[in-house]
Amino acid sequence: MSTQSVEIRHLFDEKVYGQRLDFALAQEFPEYSRSRIQDWIKKGFISINNQVVTSPKHKMDGFEEIEINAIIEVQGEWKPQAIELNIAYEDDDLLVINKPSGLVVHPGAGNQDGTLVNALLHHAPELANLPRAGIIHRLDKETTGLLVVAKTIAAHTDLVEQLQRRAFTREYDAVTNRVMVSGGTVDAAIGRHPTKRTSMAVTPDGKRAITHYRIVEKFLDHSHIKLRLETGRTHQIRVHMAHLKFPLIGDPLYSGRYRTPTKIISDLTEHLGKFKRQALHASLLGLNHPATGEYIEWRAELPEDMQGLLVSLRKNKDHYENQES
Repeated sequence: MSTQSVEIRHLFDEKVYGQRLDFALAQEFPEYSRSRIQDWIKKGFISINNQVVTSPKHKMDGFEEIEINAIIEVQGEWKPQAIELNIAYEDDDLLVINKPSGLVVHPGAGNQDGTLVNALLHHAPELANLPRAGIIHRLDKETTGLLVVAKTIAAHTDLVEQLQRRAFTREYDAVTNRVMVSGGTVDAAIGRHPTKRTSMAVTPDGKRAITHYRIVEKFLDHSHIKLRLETGRTHQIRVHMAHLKFPLIGDPLYSGRYRTPTKIISDLTEHLGKFKRQALHASLLGLNHPATGEYIEWRAELPEDMQGLLVSLRKNKDHYENQES
């Protein structure tokens, strides 16, 4: 068993007033589990305003400076697996992966292996020494596209800090049901759905979530849009678009009952019937390199299923527009 040190300083704002220390830290640093944070607190690895606090139930006042000086013990519970990776970029400090649909990012209930973590540990065994094998942010199982992985503790700390201050550029392509009139911004808090525990929802007591979107192409009953995230809440794009009544094509949680358009050719009917995942792709990722400070961007082309869907939507639109001309 090996160990790695974690050194973090963070100044909380007033929003944590009244929260438990372990809860506030778990919300602010989602790359570390709440149980791990509780263990660190009990071991005296966390201080508030230079005073060590050993109770996870400690209530926050707001505007405290937190310092974490902890040790990570590598348990080796995740096994390396020879799973093919589509690597967009790699150097000594980080990896950028173009994730395919169907690949779960982290092992969990019902997905103990066959995940991105298992693949990463096979590709770079040293990632076992980092929290969550170096993964900084995640994509849903069926969402495709770019995500970044740290390869060292220093890079991990830097990239997590960038993510927390919203310094990442993250742009997505999506295809929605219904035709949008214009682009805009959604600023609506997201939290756990009050009755559907596997879903998220726009809720007044959730965490602030901001999504910017613009139209790329309009079809007869659908829209191709690009979105940029300011925040990174669970299912954020899917929840925000459903909230606007423009759910993503194929979204199993948020699209609701599909209404078949009145103007639709058989080719599009077939494509829509076969599209069983949310039409969402992380197409652009930008960040400051943790070692050099240089800003770098990566782009990933749309996967074949989304390209085929867009071709079919254009055929459908052309067919009916030609009939009317």
